[in-house]
Amino acid sequence: MKNKIIENIKTIFYALFIALIIRSLLFQPFYIPSSSMEPNLLVGDRLFVSKYTYGYSRHSLPFSPNIFDGRVFSKKLFRGDIIVFKTPADNRTDYIKRLIGLPGDTIQIINEELYINNKIVSKKLIESNLEINCGQESFKANLFRETLPNGTKHNSVYRMVGAMKNTDKYTVPKNKYFFMGDNRDCSKDSRFLSSVGYVSNDNIIGKARVIFFSTDKKQGSIFKFWKLNKIVRWDRMFNKIK
Repeated sequence: MKNKIIENIKTIFYALFIALIIRSLLFQPFYIPSSSMEPNLLVGDRLFVSKYTYGYSRHSLPFSPNIFDGRVFSKKLFRGDIIVFKTPADNRTDYIKRLIGLPGDTIQIINEELYINNKIVSKKLIESNLEINCGQESFKANLFRETLPNGTKHNSVYRMVGAMKNTDKYTVPKNKYFFMGDNRDCSKDSRFLSSVGYVSNDNIIGKARVIFFSTDKKQGSIFKFWKLNKIVRWDRMFNKIK
């Protein structure tokens, strides 16, 4: 009996150790709690983030232990990537946004147009009068297909009425990055210097890769199995994140 208990403990220990290695070095699951990345990521999406894509920092490990500085096996970040990072304000909260500005870049919004290094970012109108969420509310938005300077294309939305028209010019410091939500008028991101601001290279956790599960909270709890077909967004499962 004693040997069986010891073997069970060993099995649990090994399972936890393997899970820790996978979570720290390979993939970590994340949940989308806000609408700042609509229409590309929705509240209720569960996704996998690759930890190895940009190398590792202390934030790659659970609880961010202060055991080393900088990054190991550091790799280049690409403009347009959707990235999870720790907010500079507390180094604890996980945010997910799109990388817009690299070190040395200037970023500015002028008359509702995004400029990178004083050049306007090309955008093509895809759809008007689109219903987009913002917390518990919603608003009508224009959906655009934006093309970043490196050729990366992605969808973004701007309010049809009351969009952010102008900002200061932001100059991204060395070893830091500028992030924005795709839901441009419902996102606390690097435009808000006091709460998010520029994100250090050390705060990068990983790249969002794939949605593995998604539920619509407005339809009720997943435990209401008789409504499962409405609650689970089957069409979003295993979608690659772009």
